[in-house]
Amino acid sequence: MTLFDLIRNAMLAGLGIQEMIKEFLDELVKKGELSESQGAKLLKEWTEKAGRTSNQLSKNVSELITKTINKMNLPTKDDIEKLQKEIQSLSDRIKKLEGS
Repeated sequence: MTLFDLIRNAMLAGLGIQEMIKEFLDELVKKGELSESQGAKLLKEWTEKAGRTSNQLSKNVSELITKTINKMNLPTKDDIEKLQKEIQSLSDRIKKLEGS
């Protein structure tokens, strides 16, 4: 399972849990154990907390990926562009020397 699959599955699970909590709160409202405003308030609080947790998870995963890429010592886009410019410059010089 790839990291993308893991993150996707976690997000889908989070959406499923959110729906389950909404249904649970709706049931409590129907039974009269919570008022509609209390149910809405609890759902809003849970959604906000879940959002903060999701944002933190995204931040942590992003940091982990960045650290992993840095450890792999892969060339950056800027490195590749710099090499392409250098190759073009050398190619131009060779063509100029061959033409002389």
